[in-house]
Amino acid sequence: MLKMLCEYITDDFSIECKDIIFRDKSNIVRVMQDVFMSTGRPFVILIDEWDCLFREFTQDKEAQKKYLDFLRGWLKDKDYIALAYMTGILPIKKYGSHSALNMFTEYSMTDMGALAEYFGFTDDEVRELCDRYDMDFEEARAWYNGYKLVSHSKYGVKKYAMYSPKSVVEAMLKHKFGTYWNQTETYKALKVYIQMNMDGLKDAVIKMLAGESEKINTGTFENDMTSFATKDDVLTLLVHLGYLTYDSETEEVSIPNREVSKEYLNAISTMDWDEVSKSIKASQKLLESLWNMNGAAVADGIDKAHNEISILRYNDKNVDGAISQLKSRQYVEALKDYKGNLLLVGINYDKKTKEHLCEIEEWKL
Repeated sequence: MLKMLCEYITDDFSIECKDIIFRDKSNIVRVMQDVFMSTGRPFVILIDEWDCLFREFTQDKEAQKKYLDFLRGWLKDKDYIALAYMTGILPIKKYGSHSALNMFTEYSMTDMGALAEYFGFTDDEVRELCDRYDMDFEEARAWYNGYKLVSHSKYGVKKYAMYSPKSVVEAMLKHKFGTYWNQTETYKALKVYIQMNMDGLKDAVIKMLAGESEKINTGTFENDMTSFATKDDVLTLLVHLGYLTYDSETEEVSIPNREVSKEYLNAISTMDWDEVSKSIKASQKLLESLWNMNGAAVADGIDKAHNEISILRYNDKNVDGAISQLKSRQYVEALKDYKGNLLLVGINYDKKTKEHLCEIEEWKL
C-alpha cells in the first residue's frame, strides 16, 4: 500500500513538474527533494486518520512498524517540509522508550494544550445552536456535554465543557435528542474492551455508571489498541475513543454524558454481567419513582440497595431535617439559572426498624 501511495505521488509530480529532472522516481524522498531544490517552495503535508492502520489492523505489528518507519523517513528533519499536520484518534505510537515520530507536537484527549477549545463545541456554541433550532439547552447538556478539557497557555489555565459535535448537529437537524454515537462507533467496540475485566476493570465501570470517577495513570498507555498491561491502559484508550472523559487536574476518568452511558448499557446488556444489569434496572425503577414523587417506592428501593451494598453511610437526621437543611443552606441557589422545577429529597434510615423513610417536595424556582 505504501509503495502504491508513493507511486501515485511521484506520478503526479512527473506530470505537474515536467521541467524537473528527477534523480530517482522510485524514491518519494528524493522526488520531493528535487521539487524543493528546483522551486524553492517547501511542502505542507496533511494526513487525516493517520492511525487508521493501528485501528483497522490491530494485530499486524510488522505493518505498523513499517508505516511508522516510512513516516519518519519521509517527514523527520526534511528541509522540503514546511509543516506536517496529522489527525487521528490515537496518540503517536511508542516503540520502546522513544516515539518514532517525536518531531510532532501532540494534542490529545488527555493533554489538549492550548487547543482545548477546538476539540468540540463549547457551551456558548451549543447554546446558540439551541436558540437557533428551538431546542432545550439543558437537555443538550445532559445528552452531549461532559467532556472536561483544560487549556494551559501563557494566559493561564482555562477549563472547557466540551460537546460531541456530530451528536449535537444530528440532534439539531433532526430536532430530537437521542443516541447518534452508534452511527460512528457501535457498542460492540466498547464491549471488546470492558469485557477484559483486568485488574478490577469491571468494578471501575460499575463505579462510573453510578456517576463516580476513577483515578487512573495514563503514562503507561502505549498508544495502540492491543498493548494493555493494566486496567488503566484500557481506560486511557476509552478516553481517546471518547467513551470516557479525563480530568487532567484530578487524573480521574468518568462517563461524560447520557448518550455515552447508553452505549455502556448496550454493551453490558449482551455480556455476562447479570448483577450489573439488575442494579441498572433497579436504578432506573428508583429514578422513575423519584420523578413520580413516590416516597414509599423510593424508600423501598433504597432498602434493597442498602441490603446489597454495605458501604452506605448515613448522618443522624430525620427526613424533615434533611429537607430543611437543603432549604436553609440555600443549596438550590447554585441552580438558579436552571429553567425547570426541582425535587427536594430527604431520606432517613431507622437503625431500629432497619427501614428507610423518604419525603419528596417540589421546589419551584
